[in-house]
Amino acid sequence: MGRKARAAQSTLAVTPSGSKRAALAAMATEVRRSVEAILQANAADLIDMDAASAFRDRAMLSADRIEAMAAAIEAVADLPDPVGRVLASWERPNGLRIDRVATPLGVVGVIYESRPNVTADAASLCVMAGNAVILRSGSETLRSATAVADCLRRGLAAAGLPQDAVQLIPTKDRSAVGAMLAGAHGGIDVIVPRGGRSLVERVQSEARVPVFAHLEGLCHVFIHAAANLQMARDIVVNAKMRRTGICGAAETLLVDSACAATHLPVLAAALDDAGCELRGDARAQAIAPMAAATEEDFATEYLAPVISIAVVDGLEGALAHIARYSSHHTDAIVTEDASVAERFLAEVDSAIVMVNASTQFADGGEFGMGAEIGIATGRMHARGPVGVEQLTTFKYQVRGAGQTRP
Repeated sequence: MGRKARAAQSTLAVTPSGSKRAALAAMATEVRRSVEAILQANAADLIDMDAASAFRDRAMLSADRIEAMAAAIEAVADLPDPVGRVLASWERPNGLRIDRVATPLGVVGVIYESRPNVTADAASLCVMAGNAVILRSGSETLRSATAVADCLRRGLAAAGLPQDAVQLIPTKDRSAVGAMLAGAHGGIDVIVPRGGRSLVERVQSEARVPVFAHLEGLCHVFIHAAANLQMARDIVVNAKMRRTGICGAAETLLVDSACAATHLPVLAAALDDAGCELRGDARAQAIAPMAAATEEDFATEYLAPVISIAVVDGLEGALAHIARYSSHHTDAIVTEDASVAERFLAEVDSAIVMVNASTQFADGGEFGMGAEIGIATGRMHARGPVGVEQLTTFKYQVRGAGQTRP
């Protein structure tokens, strides 16, 4: 598979923008044509899943979600082609002209759990960026991922591009992950894991190729004393409850002690009405009904309708709490104090930092990237949503006129 991907990528690397866009359009068309087949495969996957699994919502497909998948492919096709962009250009005193030019990464290995839509998102982004991709779906959604991948490969073939630019590992055997982490004998250039802590920790400890990863989305919403209460209520409920199983879902609510007496009862009641379990520290429990939170709660990504709540002393208290517990994914503040908002943006060391907006916007599609292959929380190469631009590297092109170095 690695050799086939490498050969396909050499073609994609020099494929014109129009041809890549045509291929993506054909991929979206094939997904739409295959709704029933994808739903049947997904239904078979869901039968084998635990009905109480926190990942069930992620795994479940519907006609609307499949249409969103196809629309995301089309959105990627509408993006500017990242390959060939001149990132910087300068001329040396000796007359040499130097350009830094964006180029594809090569072959991207994507290891993911429970999300059939990642199959389409990853493939479309990689194709647009001139990369080939080898996909390793979670075993619990292998049928769904296979049905989607088959559509994408048919679309590539219909557009005259090599099908092997998109390949899905057809086995549930976990040794396949080890082969990918070893680089598939030179067939994989970078790994993107998208799943739970155990998967990402394994990838980061065993990978022999670079990794774009985040361990988890332990996201915070801080309600500052200058927050508008109605805005705070709407944001908190959406950030936690819109979809509890995604990495951008809020897991901890921080409330400024200066407004806790007025704001926390309203926020707690709204979350409770929405079906969320509340776990708070002693200060929060003294203000609104909720269970006691443990130290472990504040370090937990629930991916479920559960939220930890703490009362903190102003911006300093919130910054200290976030610095201690955040996974550096997404953290938000609700405030009408512009100076406090700017300090929060500057001082919170996360890939995504928000003011007066739900953490559920932590998504490449919502950022205008068409889709994302994941959200990277490290500091090297890519950080935040990994879209087409982040799936490129660069090279230096040097043009001379016979210069030699003395």
